[in-house]
Amino acid sequence: MDYLLISIGAIFMILGFVGGIVPILPGPPLSYVGLLLLHFTERYQFSSRFLIIWAAITVIVYAVDYIVPAWGAKKFGGSKRGIWGSIIGLFLGLLFFPPIGIIIGPFIGAVVGELTGGKDSATAIKAGFGSFFGFLVGTLLKLITSGFMAWYFISELIA
Repeated sequence: MDYLLISIGAIFMILGFVGGIVPILPGPPLSYVGLLLLHFTERYQFSSRFLIIWAAITVIVYAVDYIVPAWGAKKFGGSKRGIWGSIIGLFLGLLFFPPIGIIIGPFIGAVVGELTGGKDSATAIKAGFGSFFGFLVGTLLKLITSGFMAWYFISELIA
């Protein structure tokens, strides 16, 4: 049974890391499931504190991944319309054009939001790039989080 849990856990780790890049897969939650599966074996155990800390990190990174594109739009001069456009574009892109929609949705949403608010096209595009920058930051956070969990998974197997 341990070999089955380890094998399935390894698959979840791989999917988690891929999910850091491919927006449709929830990377860190998948990696966390991989850690849990390893924990449920008889041979490998993580402390409760370790599991709680990584659960919290997973939830925070997952939530931040949806907030950061709007933050990026604001940092690059976007107004409330641009921020709301970024958020709406994220969800519309996720629903109607996955997986590429989650990448371009916030950008297009921020640009449209700024243009409808009366901003010139240069300002609107700058806010759109801010939203895209936020998406890249979120992707980096997911990759780092999933990478650390994969490292703990592998190091536990090797030890």
